[in-house]
Amino acid sequence: MIDVPLSVLDLAPVEAGRSPGEALAATTELARRTEALGYHRFWVAEHHNMPGIASSAPSVVLAHLAAATSTIRVGSGGVMLPNHAPLVVAEQFGTLHALHPGRIDLGIGRAPGTDQATALALRRTAEGLSGDAFPQELAALLHFFRGTGPSGITATPGRGEEPQVWLLGSSGFSAQVAAMLGLPFAFAHHIAPANTEAALALYRERFQPSEQLDRPYTIVAASAICADTDERAERLARPRDLAFAYLTSGKPQAIPTPEQAADFPGNDREREFVRQRRAGQAQGSPETVRRQLEDLLARTQADELMLNTLVYDIEDRARSFELIKEKVAA
Repeated sequence: MIDVPLSVLDLAPVEAGRSPGEALAATTELARRTEALGYHRFWVAEHHNMPGIASSAPSVVLAHLAAATSTIRVGSGGVMLPNHAPLVVAEQFGTLHALHPGRIDLGIGRAPGTDQATALALRRTAEGLSGDAFPQELAALLHFFRGTGPSGITATPGRGEEPQVWLLGSSGFSAQVAAMLGLPFAFAHHIAPANTEAALALYRERFQPSEQLDRPYTIVAASAICADTDERAERLARPRDLAFAYLTSGKPQAIPTPEQAADFPGNDREREFVRQRRAGQAQGSPETVRRQLEDLLARTQADELMLNTLVYDIEDRARSFELIKEKVAA
């Protein structure tokens, strides 16, 4: 039984033959539809130099999504903190919280969300590319929200406008930082499924209660493609698989059409790549997806599931979330 809150992670995917503006309009439509279905959160992720992803500026996208909805929580999954000055993030998300109190989540990550050359272009210096300063940067960000930062510097908006802060991760590093600070933790199972259970166990074992949170709270983010039949879900999944193949080869592109992806995977290497990417994720009919998500919950004991559905067309994306809410989780 799926008896935990369900949430959405979206990348504003840019589909082949369509524009970033159309991608952002589709993401806005998806936020409205999933809100109507009763999903708990809607997060967008920061990525750069990727022709297939239009969510490079989460704070800007979230301002639009929050204005276009009324009840669903909106947030970043996440903001890659080493790309930004902590004061800037505090002011951006303090502004969002001031405009939409009680609805803003600030998910924080330490990876660049891009390749090293682009990360250098974002930061304008090689300092910090390793992510070693992440704990200090996170502490500075929290100080700006809480009014305990450097004397004479006040984040406005920001001070007293703290959104719900999350740490994101795909390994044990962020799990330990989240535990130490008493913050909720979201694990990227769709990126690193082999690390999920160990990282969650580490977080729970080392969790220290805080003013923000008195017990561990976890989100597990997973890929999920649900269609009326297993065969239909397989067809919908192939553009995603091909897009990831392009990405890992160093040639990211827009999300291919189902016709472009029809013959993928075609050889042993491609089939092994797909097998690894799909490990532990959910794909198929409602009955199949229910079994897969129930198994994921049993293994992780997650407090919440966050689902990413990367398919070519907005109608198929929306239909997947509809089936999961009405036939998988019902």
